[in-house]
Amino acid sequence: MATKELRDGFTTGACSAAAAKAATRVLILGQTIKEIETTLPNKRKVTFELKRCEISDDSAVCSIIKDAGDDPDCTHGAELTALVKLNQENKIILKGGEGVAVVTKAGLGLEIGEPAINPVPRKNITEMILEELIGSAFSGAEVTISVPGGQEMAKKTMNERLGLIGGISILGTTGIVKPYSTAAYKASVIQAIQVAREYGEHSIVLTTGGKSEKFAMDLLPNMNEISFIQVGDFIGTGIKTSIKEDIQHVIIVGMIGKLSKMADGVMMTHRGGSSVNTKMLANIARSLEIPEAVCTNIEAANTARHVLDICKESGHFYITTRICEIVSENCSKHGLGQRVSTYMVDFDGTLLGKFEAPEGWGIKGEVEQ
Repeated sequence: MATKELRDGFTTGACSAAAAKAATRVLILGQTIKEIETTLPNKRKVTFELKRCEISDDSAVCSIIKDAGDDPDCTHGAELTALVKLNQENKIILKGGEGVAVVTKAGLGLEIGEPAINPVPRKNITEMILEELIGSAFSGAEVTISVPGGQEMAKKTMNERLGLIGGISILGTTGIVKPYSTAAYKASVIQAIQVAREYGEHSIVLTTGGKSEKFAMDLLPNMNEISFIQVGDFIGTGIKTSIKEDIQHVIIVGMIGKLSKMADGVMMTHRGGSSVNTKMLANIARSLEIPEAVCTNIEAANTARHVLDICKESGHFYITTRICEIVSENCSKHGLGQRVSTYMVDFDGTLLGKFEAPEGWGIKGEVEQ
């Protein structure tokens, strides 16, 4: 059976720029329109259908419903709205309305107090408005981008932790959302590490989700909340970014499933679906001289959690510590010498095993796998 081709989507930035362009055109024409052709940051031309198109004496409002394609995130279906007022001041002023976050912390590449409209979307919005102003009686504009319901959507993001308060961010570098690239999440991981460094943190804690992060916070109560970063599947991105940002010590906290994949050298942990390499776990058990009968059971296990049960019942639970050590070694290789500690927690937060990397520890000079 042929594999269905996945559909690209559009970023919040692309939709905002198109809505702003449409509202500008409506004001210059003096009449409403149904669609708008815009140029994305990657120079591709796309036509968007307008959800709203309203004109009053001195302003116009247009909106576009974001279609994230086959990579839906929390902003899929969001209504990106632009209210535009034209003037003759030779500049484009961008404002954030309802549902667009306000920047309250440094390290995000945006001024504190400004709306969370990232640099590429800012440039795209400005260029699209200026394109419409050519040959008109106007030379400037004030545009307010808003996202009804954006505050609620933001609860599913890391925005509040990053100091982006009151809504979502307007994001996107190309204008296109590639299916399953989860580019926005990857960008938020990088941004979170940059913010931690900006606030003087030299150690960070990378977790694979909300549950493991809560457990990590319980295990490491003396660390600043800003140091805890949910990397999801992007452990490799987290390690590489920590090197670039001069983070001295990375602590990974996770459960057996994700850690087993990292022990297997996988730095993008959704790869290969949900399967865990039980043969690799059995070989770790053999290296610890665990009886062959137990190793055979490990190899035949259904899940990583099942492996834990087998080791617990047979009295060989110390395998967890070795798995943690291998994860640290692999992540250190990936980061070309980064100091990495690893903690394994159970599904109720109990610490099952850990490898605490000493000062100066690291696998240096290895080639990334």
